[in-house]
Amino acid sequence: MQPNDVIVVTGAAGFIGSYLTGCLNRLGYNQLVLVDDFSIENKTGNLAGKNFLHKVHREQFFEWQQAHPGFIKYVFHLGARTDTTEMDYAVHKKWNLDYSKDIWEVCTKSKTPLVYASSAATYGNGENGYKDDHDLVTKLHPLNPYGQSKNEFDIWALEQKNAPPFWAGLKFFNVFGPNEYHKARMASVIFHAYNQVKEKGEVKLFRSHNPDYKDGEQIRDFIYVKDVVNICLWLMLNQPANGLYNCGTGKARTFRDLVKAIFNTLQLPEKIVFIDTPLDIRDKYQYFTEADMTKLQRAGYNQPFYSLEEGVKDYVSGYLKEGKYF
Repeated sequence: MQPNDVIVVTGAAGFIGSYLTGCLNRLGYNQLVLVDDFSIENKTGNLAGKNFLHKVHREQFFEWQQAHPGFIKYVFHLGARTDTTEMDYAVHKKWNLDYSKDIWEVCTKSKTPLVYASSAATYGNGENGYKDDHDLVTKLHPLNPYGQSKNEFDIWALEQKNAPPFWAGLKFFNVFGPNEYHKARMASVIFHAYNQVKEKGEVKLFRSHNPDYKDGEQIRDFIYVKDVVNICLWLMLNQPANGLYNCGTGKARTFRDLVKAIFNTLQLPEKIVFIDTPLDIRDKYQYFTEADMTKLQRAGYNQPFYSLEEGVKDYVSGYLKEGKYF
């Protein structure tokens, strides 16, 4: 990528999209076309101070693109309906499947490299493991409509004979970091736990309803958003083999570890209260996720990841304590 190249970021007002936009700016990329629903007021802080060429509403992007042929050089498609508690599949189909197909077609016809957001939610309860092998994609059983829509697009992408000159689908694991203030219930556990500590001096965690896991010992692959964006940029700059890539650290940690890191950062005594997992997500709850990062590493990615403790300290101290954005 060159500094004057025009780069599209969908979902630009969201969590990862706005962080990517900020990183691109800091690297000297200011010729950005930002795509999102910009009418959502609680996202406005995410783009404050960012440099870009145009803002284009997501409903108008394809019309806008047709009016600017040959203009776009790269696309980061991070926009999606990410609410895992939204059970209406039609909503996810519209934004996560059909919209993504249209993005794919644009990139294919214009020969534009594409990096898009898939999700670790595609792996379901992990009965097939967490390996990003293409042969496993059709065997996966996501636990909710969100994961289903993401997996269906991955399957569709792998079936296409006509494709962008480079494409990568990133299976994001449990991402946390700056610019998630707007995400409400869908914000990271770190975000919610920090606010609980500040308000009541304690953290509420879901009780385990699985006899194989003790309370607080549910395990997830938590990845700091800085590492996620580093992977996005590395893929676009290096363009290894087309396909799906896991986007985690490869080292799963417990929720207890996570909460301990927050209390240690704030230099406060640890206090955890366990509550029942809400019924609407209890039977769809993942007790273990851990990305197999072999494929990305073999492709040449060798940057170190933030540890959970390092990421939590940077996020809490640098952003949450003062309500800062990146």
